[in-house]
Amino acid sequence: MDNTGYTPEEPIAAIATALSPSALGIVRASGKNSIELLSKIFSRPSALLNAGGNTILYGWIIDGEKKVDEVLVSVFRSPKSFTGEDMVEISCHGGVSVVMAVYNLLLKSGFRQAERGEFTFRAYINGKTDLTKAEAVREIIDSKTDESRSRAAGRLAGNLYETIDSVKKLIVETIADIEVEIEYPEDEENIADSFDDTKLRRAKDALTNLASSWKSEKIYQDGARVVLCGKTNAGKSSLFNALLKEDRAIVSDIEGTTRDFIESWIDFDGIPARLFDTAGLRETDDLIEAKGVEITKDLSDEADLILYLADSRFPLSKEDSEFLEKHDSEKSNVPLILVSTKADSPESKKIEIDFSCPVVSISSKTGEGIAELSSLVKKLLSSSSESDRSQTGLGSERQKVAVEDALESVSHALALSSDFALDAVVQDLEDSLDALGIVTGDVTPDDILGSIFSRFCVGK
Repeated sequence: MDNTGYTPEEPIAAIATALSPSALGIVRASGKNSIELLSKIFSRPSALLNAGGNTILYGWIIDGEKKVDEVLVSVFRSPKSFTGEDMVEISCHGGVSVVMAVYNLLLKSGFRQAERGEFTFRAYINGKTDLTKAEAVREIIDSKTDESRSRAAGRLAGNLYETIDSVKKLIVETIADIEVEIEYPEDEENIADSFDDTKLRRAKDALTNLASSWKSEKIYQDGARVVLCGKTNAGKSSLFNALLKEDRAIVSDIEGTTRDFIESWIDFDGIPARLFDTAGLRETDDLIEAKGVEITKDLSDEADLILYLADSRFPLSKEDSEFLEKHDSEKSNVPLILVSTKADSPESKKIEIDFSCPVVSISSKTGEGIAELSSLVKKLLSSSSESDRSQTGLGSERQKVAVEDALESVSHALALSSDFALDAVVQDLEDSLDALGIVTGDVTPDDILGSIFSRFCVGK
């Protein structure tokens, strides 16, 4: 949102639920005089004006003498509300026309249309939340699996803020120790004992763990790209359907049935992933199929994990070997699993390979090996990035950059402290505090605030 020339406390309103037919719809409002403004279009104005905080009133929204809808109004008094201001939430019937009628009547009654994320922004500027919790709100809304939601909920509960705050205390205490040494250099006992880098090293360790956590958290937020590759008729579409537990892809014995890729979100035991079913790899004179093959190669180059399928009834072909050699784990940064398909066939044989990659035998028809494959997918996706689940993780690229800046300043301070350049050490530590302030919002330029809250939905 654009907070240039922003007017705090201005009464705002927004539809907080999806604008589609449903049992209930919620229209929320916040700001100075919001309760008084609503009372002008509520059938029980006196009851509303005298209502205490955290109470619910029954009545009607009215437009002059005309009844618009029968509603419940939740009343929140400052400062005990989400935004820290007076707030009301109108629970009305969920028809689109009803919700819009209530909302438009609020706009006619003196409320301004809320901008994206403006309710959460007001909670931030009124000290009801910090930026780590505010960003966690959006993470929860966007979460794709229970695991990603759970991780975001931890940040919303304050675990990241508490970790940052504990690091800041270690740095502040170190600065205080150094100031004693600078202030009283003639006191030899203070010179020998006042500065101890133990706290600073603890701060460095904590920041290092935080910075490294982003790679894992990013997978849970954004999802991984898992690409099914292989020759025609290797069983890619059958596996795609088996993993999704629905018939999304056309399965046929005719080669070249899949000419373009299809994709769908899937949950690999908590890790969200975009699963791609692609055209079979083979030489073809069909221009459309050839284009699909090129797309398959491009997708595999951009994948986080490749599932390469080979029919267990036949030995590996030249095309199979060339692809596997290119994506050998010693040559490629993209992990690959060789999936030996059609294990239920009497003609199935063990595939012999000379490449460094795990092999899983499956049958999409019977389900054999599917659970083992899913478990291995999660292990490979998380092995290079997984942080300890009990450890606090970062929630955004913005937080990662700020934490890395703080870590760099602390590391530089430790290097300088060995040479007793204490004035320079203090400057580095103050820079690290500024960087950590950017994470929590204690020190945040307006353009960063605009970028954060503009990604929220209207009404949040």
